[in-house]
Amino acid sequence: MSENKLLDLSFEFAVAIVNLIDDVKIPKSAYMLDQLARAGTSIGANIHEAQYAQSKKDFISKLEIALKESSETTYWLKLMYETRRIDKDTYFHTEKLCGNIRRLLIASCKTAKSEPT
Repeated sequence: MSENKLLDLSFEFAVAIVNLIDDVKIPKSAYMLDQLARAGTSIGANIHEAQYAQSKKDFISKLEIALKESSETTYWLKLMYETRRIDKDTYFHTEKLCGNIRRLLIASCKTAKSEPT
C-alpha cells in the first residue's frame, strides 16, 4: 500500500466495482450497470486527479466531486441489491468499502478547507 490510503482504497474499490459488474448476469440490467460503473470508478479517478490539482480550490473541488460520486454509487448499489441484481454479501461488502472512502473524503475535505492558504 502506498502512502496515500485514500488513493489505494479508491483504486481497490474501482476494481471491486468492475468485478461486481462483470459478475451480474441478469438481463436488462445494462442501464444500471453503466451508471454504477461510471459513478463507482469516477470516485478513484477524481481522487487521483486531485493529486495534481492546480490550486487548493481545485483540490477540494475534485475531492467534493468524488464525494458526490460516492453518494451516487451508494444509490446504484442499493438499487441493484433491492432489485436482486446483486446478493446481500456483495452489497454489504461493497457498500462498506464505499462508506469507508466517503468518510475519508469528508475528513480530507474538512482538513483541506480548514488549512490556511
